[in-house]
Amino acid sequence: MTTVTAPAAGHASAPARTGAGAFAGTGTLMRFGLRRDRVRIPVWVAALGLGTMSTVTEFKTLYSTAEERASAVSSMDSPAALAMTGPRHYLTDYTIGSMTGHQLIGFMAVLAGLMSVLIVTRHTRDEEETSRAELVRSTVVGHHAQLASALGVAAVANLALAALLALSVLSAGVEGIAPGEALLYGLTLAAVGLVFAGVAAITAQVTAHTRGASGMALAVIGAAYALRASGDVGNDALSWLSPIGWGQRTYVFVDNRWWPLLLCLALAALTAATGFVLSTRRDVGAGLRSSRLGRRTASEALARPLGFALRLHRGTLLGFGAGLFLMGVMYGSILGEAADMVKDIEQIQEALEKIGGASVAESFASMVMVVIAVVAAVYVVMATLRPRAEESAGRAEPLLATGLSRNRWVGSHVAVALAGGTALLLVAGLGFGVSGAASVGDGGLVLELAGAALAYAPALWVTAGVAVVLFGWFPRAATAAWIVPVYAFLVGYLGSILQFPDWMNNLSPFGHVPRLPAAGMSWTPVLVLTAVAAGLILLGLAGFRRRDLETK
Repeated sequence: MTTVTAPAAGHASAPARTGAGAFAGTGTLMRFGLRRDRVRIPVWVAALGLGTMSTVTEFKTLYSTAEERASAVSSMDSPAALAMTGPRHYLTDYTIGSMTGHQLIGFMAVLAGLMSVLIVTRHTRDEEETSRAELVRSTVVGHHAQLASALGVAAVANLALAALLALSVLSAGVEGIAPGEALLYGLTLAAVGLVFAGVAAITAQVTAHTRGASGMALAVIGAAYALRASGDVGNDALSWLSPIGWGQRTYVFVDNRWWPLLLCLALAALTAATGFVLSTRRDVGAGLRSSRLGRRTASEALARPLGFALRLHRGTLLGFGAGLFLMGVMYGSILGEAADMVKDIEQIQEALEKIGGASVAESFASMVMVVIAVVAAVYVVMATLRPRAEESAGRAEPLLATGLSRNRWVGSHVAVALAGGTALLLVAGLGFGVSGAASVGDGGLVLELAGAALAYAPALWVTAGVAVVLFGWFPRAATAAWIVPVYAFLVGYLGSILQFPDWMNNLSPFGHVPRLPAAGMSWTPVLVLTAVAAGLILLGLAGFRRRDLETK
């Protein structure tokens, strides 16, 4: 009997092929990747394009006169506002076009980067983690073909995004915006997206896990945004350390500089090349960073379903917690200036009056709470659908073949989702409250805003309940659970500005939550939502017990 010893992680067992042979099969894999993402990429591109078109249209409506745009300049010319938007130079000629570049590029660059990161990690590290890459590379496929095809798919997605964004800006019919300027806007975001695709090519080599590779790349996106925000407020040199800052410094619709795109393309090429080099220094399925040795025996908590589920969700939960805390701090920092920022914007004033509240700051805080709750709901959907991912990957079958019941297995993930989502609301509310109290000068806002955030917990639980029902009864349609947070944002935040009818808001669980701190607390809807959430979860568990398990 013989044994085979696997080579150490982080060291290739044989020299990689070089030259054209290393890229053999790239075109075929790229076509296959586009085929697999025939729904994902169009949804991403369409969502970002529609977001741009609707925002530009709203800018055209809200700031139709020179006086309204001048008022917007005065409200945006503050450190807190610049940190959330972009550099002050856009304010020198604040037309609808420059307003679009100023307020959208930073936010859209983060979303374009997220799209690119998910595409690259999905077609590289996820393929290795599920052992599909090993099968593909056993055929006539070069060593670099998989990474090259993943970057190619990301490039196609970003170019499609650039084209649609340019068309979206032009379709808004804003006077004075030329086709070349609209194209520069689209290419700016595509170039930034390519940079983060290259970053993902590097992180996919570092760790052996898809979530780890995505998490590290998303941390780079967060750092780039933070550098941009710090530089736009104070030291401009910091913004030049961020690819998002480079994109904003095209000053599209103002100066229309094209040369910062060369910096983005150069960095994208450098990071991609680094990813190719690093891929030759590890084995398929391994990462450059060796896995840390664990304990000889599992802890008592890890041996239980709830503790194991918490361990699986730990990284995502911590990442969302840090992000929501920073979001709360950023919104809280402008709470004291809310009245001046919106005083001349008629539609927002009407939306705030509809919410109510003793002051503009309270009404503004109530509106922001919807955004915070929706972001927390994103985590809840991800966590609740984790059992579906485990089932699809074939890891649920051996677990459920033991004495572990289906209810305990799914219930542990749902419990982490419910408790984790509630904890995220508390963290975001405390960040919002501490920063808002410092901005307004009212220490009582800390507990008040934390409580206002926690009021949305039952709505999160209903969101989890919808996901459990879909997973239990209609597993192939489980991704439809994402409709709940998306719809909640559209009708809860944008709907209050665009004056959607009340019945649309009532279709969302978030629409029944008391709008604290502007409104008073009402326990009836909170208790009803909690009961609905419990009923949905029980219904979903019943469906999972009755259906067949997907096996491999």
